Amino acid sequence: MGTEALQYGMPAAIERPRWTLAAYRHLARKHLAHRAEPQLRSLAHKTWEIAPAESGGTTPPAIFLPGQMERVTGWQEGLFFPYVHPGPTMQGGKPVAHGPTRGFLLKDVWLIDGALYKGNATQWLSLRHVSFPSLRIEHEIARAAIYCSHNGNRWFGTWLMEDCPTYALACNEGTPVTTAPSARHPMFGQAPAYEAWLGMQPLRLRTAFFRELVLFDDMSNNRNRYQRYRDMGHRLLSHVPHAAHPGVFILRGGAGELRMLRNELELAEHLRVTRGFKVIDPLKLQVSEIIAACAGAQVVMGVEGSQLVHGVNVLQAGGTIFALQPPDRFVSYYKFLADRDGQHFAFVVGLPEGDGFRIDIAEVERTLDLLPGQ
Repeated sequence: MGTEALQYGMPAAIERPRWTLAAYRHLARKHLAHRAEPQLRSLAHKTWEIAPAESGGTTPPAIFLPGQMERVTGWQEGLFFPYVHPGPTMQGGKPVAHGPTRGFLLKDVWLIDGALYKGNATQWLSLRHVSFPSLRIEHEIARAAIYCSHNGNRWFGTWLMEDCPTYALACNEGTPVTTAPSARHPMFGQAPAYEAWLGMQPLRLRTAFFRELVLFDDMSNNRNRYQRYRDMGHRLLSHVPHAAHPGVFILRGGAGELRMLRNELELAEHLRVTRGFKVIDPLKLQVSEIIAACAGAQVVMGVEGSQLVHGVNVLQAGGTIFALQPPDRFVSYYKFLADRDGQHFAFVVGLPEGDGFRIDIAEVERTLDLLPGQ
């Protein structure tokens, strides 16, 4: 990879092939040993605090009609947070406490087919799909910073909401590196356009040897992370004209992990006619068209999922994220973002219908009437 980008006075990546059995030694240890592996961060040469922990105040309640939580038959908080029923989170009144943002400097680390290896520790950055890991390491890098994550390589929404804000930290610490896409797990289709608008120029690698590698603990919604996320939103908005409008309905359809809202088109058309909502299908539009439609929206609505992030990215303080929740897959993730960013979180829980669910349009209308300023 003949990049000319300079970092720390030398090329970002040097094409200096090496050979290693690091991945195979890991497989052998995993087969022979029956004990937990150490975390890669535990082998850090240096650890430091980038932003402090914060606390104070309590969380606001979500906006929802009586009886909604009683419809919930399953929830997915284990994907992101401790696996607890989301009811208390929706009621609000929980103490606000955010951990620090931290950096970890490690030395002599291998990147092999989506996983990092050092000593007897490993960390997967992408989905595990390689039966025979590489022996040949194609690049050597003096100092790099990894900003991608396992969940971010799996879900578009997590990539845009979590990995991309961490990119700003990576730029301050070394050559920003992410895993290279593969035929089985290609790059998200809209990622190149977002990267261009956000000024992101990462080094995509399949294999590498890092003399120094910086990792981050960047999961806490402290003010530092909030500001990096808002900076992203401002940068996106700088590309399009925008004025306030009632809302945007972002269609999900059958894309991604199935959450089929049976009357999605009917609901979207109703809101377009009665409330003046814009309706978009992000899979059929360019990023420029998506951002132009979402910019200025007072409400961002749609089935809970990654497609909502298009609107959440540019939603301003005081706006509302309105999630249409499948009863068997309730997710609170956007509530945490709304709390952090000074926004409101509203939802309606659907009723099962076949292999999908249906949302009561009258309940959506009544919930919209509960929003501040209505």
